[in-house]
Amino acid sequence: MASIAEHVDAALTECDAATTVDAGSTAAGVAPDALLHHDDLQLTLFLLYLLHYGPAPYVVDDFEWDPQLLAIRARIENAYEHVLRDIVDVPEIDAVPDADATSDADTVATSDDRIADSAEHSPGATVTETLFAMTDAVAKPKLAMWAGRKATEEQLRELLILRTIYTLREADPHSWAIPRLRGRAKAALVEIQSDEYGNGRPGRMHAEIFAQTLRGMRLSDAPDAYVDHVPAITLASLNMMSFFGLHRRLRGAIVGHLAAFEMTSSIPNKHYARAFRRHGHGDDVTWYFDEHVEADAVHEQIAGRDLAGGLADDEPGLADDILFGAAASLRLDDLVGAHMDAAWSEGRSALRDAGAGGASPDGGAGGAR
Repeated sequence: MASIAEHVDAALTECDAATTVDAGSTAAGVAPDALLHHDDLQLTLFLLYLLHYGPAPYVVDDFEWDPQLLAIRARIENAYEHVLRDIVDVPEIDAVPDADATSDADTVATSDDRIADSAEHSPGATVTETLFAMTDAVAKPKLAMWAGRKATEEQLRELLILRTIYTLREADPHSWAIPRLRGRAKAALVEIQSDEYGNGRPGRMHAEIFAQTLRGMRLSDAPDAYVDHVPAITLASLNMMSFFGLHRRLRGAIVGHLAAFEMTSSIPNKHYARAFRRHGHGDDVTWYFDEHVEADAVHEQIAGRDLAGGLADDEPGLADDILFGAAASLRLDDLVGAHMDAAWSEGRSALRDAGAGGASPDGGAGGAR
């Protein structure tokens, strides 16, 4: 607990100031860059969320629901949510008429025509169409494309280290949404998560396949082994997933996050697989990326249409939250990519401690993502 206490003490001064001003102001008084890149705040939040995941050396059964720790978490979350809502541009969608509403035109239309028109203009169809438009805008992942052509061995090791924070617990934050959904959306999420967890085969769990990639690159596959080496913006990305997943009121946001995540995964993984092969690595290293090229090409349709679209049809009032979660996913992904690009373009490591990956990279990606 000593390490948690140290980071909590360092974070609370700024968090106290942030939460005593009007909640409507930007990030409750904390500038977005200050919170997203604040090592103490993001590490504190990460450690508090880790109590809900585990296992970890300091996790004791009753810590998860400790009132004081929950109060600290809530104060940081409050500031963090204001930051996210301030920096994320959520597309506006037209209000969808109630399914039961009828017009003069409806009275003369055939039953089949009305059913087809209702499906085409349903909340789910509107959300799905918007999600595909949002993700099409990032169809050319600059960072992944650059990595496929130019990334050094050391930079690829750094890439893996940065990804350990989420990928060794891949799918877990989104699974919290399962009991909060119903019908088509719930079935779609379970279908996606079943693939993520290997369809009952431990060796095919995506987190386990990624662990094999780490071992193939002579890196530790222990969860959180590199937490001291990753920058705050990387922690912020996972913290956002945990925040969305743990709060029932944000079930729309975690669904939107997963939809955007799946809809932008296949193409980047193709380029990352190419990058590792370019350095002579075999299937033991590239399997994780190859698996996602195929799986996520299928998942993007399920996530966009049945998961996000299904939830919007079930609960039209969550449409904006679904799009917020998707937009937040894309925004944080862009910021993480921009961090790597800036570091590598300037000939320095993207890690807080370059010794973790043995990296001394040179040459940049020429853009985020």
